[in-house]
This record gives sequence, C-alpha cells and structure tokens, in this order.
Amino acid sequence: MRIHLIAIGGAVMHNMAIALKKKGYTVTGSDDEVFEPSLSRLKLHGLLPATQGWDPNRITGDLDAVILGMHARANNPELLRAIELGIPFYSFPEYVYLQSDQKTRVAICGSHGKTTITSMVMHVFRQNSLSFDYLVGAQLEGFDTMVQFSDAPLMVIEGDEYFASPLDKQPKFLHYHAQINLISGIAWDHFNVFPTFDNYLDQFRLLIQGLQPDDHLIVNEEDNVLMQLVEAGCAARVIKYRTPAYDISGNKISIKHGNRHYIFEIFGRHNMQNMEGARMICQLAGISDEAFYTAIQNFRGAAKRLEVLKQQADHIVFRDFAHAPSKVKATVDAVKEQYSDKKLIACLELHTYSSLNRSFIPQYANTMKNADVRIVYFNPHTFEIKKLEPVDAAEIKNYFNDTALIVMNRSDELLALLKSLNVVNSNILLMSSGNFDNVDFSILT
Repeated sequence: MRIHLIAIGGAVMHNMAIALKKKGYTVTGSDDEVFEPSLSRLKLHGLLPATQGWDPNRITGDLDAVILGMHARANNPELLRAIELGIPFYSFPEYVYLQSDQKTRVAICGSHGKTTITSMVMHVFRQNSLSFDYLVGAQLEGFDTMVQFSDAPLMVIEGDEYFASPLDKQPKFLHYHAQINLISGIAWDHFNVFPTFDNYLDQFRLLIQGLQPDDHLIVNEEDNVLMQLVEAGCAARVIKYRTPAYDISGNKISIKHGNRHYIFEIFGRHNMQNMEGARMICQLAGISDEAFYTAIQNFRGAAKRLEVLKQQADHIVFRDFAHAPSKVKATVDAVKEQYSDKKLIACLELHTYSSLNRSFIPQYANTMKNADVRIVYFNPHTFEIKKLEPVDAAEIKNYFNDTALIVMNRSDELLALLKSLNVVNSNILLMSSGNFDNVDFSILT
C-alpha cells in the first residue's frame, strides 16, 4: 500500500504515518510547517518531507489513498490533484475505521477525561496481555507511538467531537462506528466551532441516537446533561457508572475492593471517576475487577495530566493540560483535596480561542476558588493572532468572579512572581494547553 498524508506534521497525523510505516506501507507526506516533536520523530523514521509546503506533483496515480489532516484546507493543491486523479482520500478518523473495520472498536468520548480513560484502558489491556491497536491523544509511558495498526482483534480509540476534516463537519467519533462507547460527561468546549451549548450537545445527540441495539454505551450517571440525552432515546445497551468511594491517607489515594485496599499513583476525584469508566470497559473485555485494580495501581497518567514537573521535600510543581473550565476546576480541586495540608498556588494560561473570548470566559467563574493563590496569565499578542477583541485584567477578574485573582500578561514577570513566592509547604499547579510562551519552569526551586 502507498499512502500520502497531507498535513503530516500534526500530533496524530505524524503518529499515524509512523504506524503505517511500521505496518509495512510505503508512506509519504507533506506540510507547510513541521514543529517538534513531530519534526524529530518523522526524521527518525525517514518520513520528514524533503521540503516544506504543498506540491501537487507529490500526488501520483500509484497512490492507494490520501489522508487529509485537520491543518490542511479544503482547497489544498495536493488534495485537488488527488480528486482530479480519482485517488481515494479520507479524513484520519475515516482511515482509522478502514484499518479497524474487522475489529471490536472501543471509543472513549466526552468533554473531559478522554485521554486519561483511554490511557487507563490501554495500560490495563497491556498488563493483562491483551492484543490491541489504539489511537490516543497523548504520548504514553510504555508506548512508542500514539497510533498502532496491526492484526489485533481490538482497537481502543480516543474519540473527540471536533470536525473530522476541513471537508467533513461531522464529529470524529461518528466515523469510528464503535461497538463499545463511553461518554465521560459533557461540558461546553470548542467555542470557536460550537458557538452555543445546544450546538455542542448536538454532536453527542448524534452519537447516542446513532447507536445500534447490539452496541454498548457506558455513561457517567453523575452528569445530568448526559443522562438527559441518554434518556431521550438510546437503542444501545446502557451501562452506568459513578465515582467510587475512596480514601486519602498520607497523600495517597486508595479504593477497597473485596478484602484488599488498592493504592494508586494517580489522584483526584475526577481520576477516580475516570478509573471507574475504564473498569467498565475492561469488564466488557473480560478482565476481572481484581486484575483491573492490580494493573491500574502503577498507572502514572498521561503526559501533562497532573504530571510532576519538579518535586522537593516540602513542595511539588505540577503541570496539567487543563484549559477548559470543567477541567480547570477538577484539576484544582484534585490537588487541593490530595494535599489539603499544603497551600496551593494555581496558575492558568488563557491560550485557546474559547478561553480568550469574552463570550466564553464567564464559564470560568469560581473554577479556581479552592486554590490559595490564583494566577491567570495571557499573552496580549494572542488576541491579535486569533482576531479577538482584547480583554483586560479587570474584566478577567470579573469573569472569574475573583477580586483576589492575579492577572499577568508578561511571561518574565510571571516567572519572577512564582520564584518570589514562599513555596514552603506549598504546591504549584501550572495549567495550560500551551506553554506559557516557553517559560522554563524547571528553574523553580
């Protein structure tokens, strides 16, 4: 098979390219810009395009398929050449289905927890020697790539509600046609694509109403919005889960099952809830609860999900991908609950289109209230890049409903502030889907 990937530099796309090459396919690709870590990884596997930019001459009649990444536009010259030559082209979720149509597919969906639950399932499957393929949105310990295609009978997929491609405005998770689906909860996100909450809900309605009687739908019954959608009509076999009872002692979290206490590396109520959803999936795969809890004990989480950036005797610096309001609140609450004896310094970067839009920022009200020191950072230039009306510090304080909120817009001053704070018996939590304009937090003591 000869496959060409347009926008090969994307996080999932470059992993897909590597996975296809490992399967024995001849793989080429193109992109207008390729950044790290994609650049080094593509180069390592001999897949880095010799030149950047789009070139229709790359598209030849001997190609079996073209895969279109989200970064490409509908008028991409390579795509137009493929259409002209009659070469089949696919969005990446369509191609994932093509690779897995004879498998049992598990799709983990929802506004939050997708990567963590997918990672948990993958970890437990591997610990229990199950053969499976996967697609996950983060680099995981013990897995070389974020995508794998093989002859395995199972495929575990992190399925999001975002558009499949520039030509296909359906949510990605509809293309997987998974027999086992999990929805972790629904909280408005992707404001740039779904400008109203009801428009956002429509994506999940489509998923739920499209399931077949032999399919399974695993749902978080503590999410009232989700349960209303399910109760409105779902033909699938519905399995409900909720946050299990857990204990915290000595900064460790545990669950009692049978006569044994299982102690975990991860923590936070939201992660206990995520773990329960993962357990339901593993049950359907034939893994006992005892085997699940035994395996999950040494799960350390996905990259940038309450990841320990630095640890000292009296404080820890955490880094987390949290950026949407529900994720910010869950992450702040988790650290404060786990380390209730320590002061919490929480810092959030407003980096996404949604988080910088004055119509959406009010969703962040009270999300950081459990932190003792609350800081919000943004780069004023980002408003220009995203063509948004600037929001000043006073407005952000008002939207967050927090007069004590510290609002900063210079990365050097942010780092200076964090270095000046007394961190004895404290924890620092850094939350962003970006990188705080390349601040080197490793120099924090």
